[in-house]
Amino acid sequence: MKFMQTIQTYDINLFLWVTQRKSQRVLVRGARYISKTGDGHLYLILALALAWSAQPAESILLACLLMGFAIERPVYFILKNLCRRDRPQAALNIPSFVIPSDRFSFPSGHTSAAFLVATLLSFFHPALTPVLVAWAVSVGMARVVLGVHFPTDTLIGALMGTLLALLSLEIQST
Repeated sequence: MKFMQTIQTYDINLFLWVTQRKSQRVLVRGARYISKTGDGHLYLILALALAWSAQPAESILLACLLMGFAIERPVYFILKNLCRRDRPQAALNIPSFVIPSDRFSFPSGHTSAAFLVATLLSFFHPALTPVLVAWAVSVGMARVVLGVHFPTDTLIGALMGTLLALLSLEIQST
């Protein structure tokens, strides 16, 4: 139990440090933009582009993405409702910069989805890996800057998205 309390203390301190930066206005503006890229619209456009492509590898990528999201969304929903961790605004009584879609923060669905997509796209297009990883990390960091997630919410979201992407690759290869 002491270990969990230590993590919670670290999480809150890191969250407060990020949200109290002097350049917060610039951070928030950038974070809003980056966070919106993880809202799901780009994933739909990606899926449509892959479906339209005549390349066999792109069809496999699309199948992996669909499988990944078919697993990730229920896992995310179950964890969120089992853990029921309050978002920073409720836990620390401070305002966030965006209105979250639900009450609970753990795990970060934006981060999980971003890492799922980044991992799968990187597998099929390795040259894009640095850009994709930077984007996925930025989505997770943006969620903290915007005040809707603690750092560990995004860390677990990143781990979850990556592992579920690898699982979908494994399922598709069998």
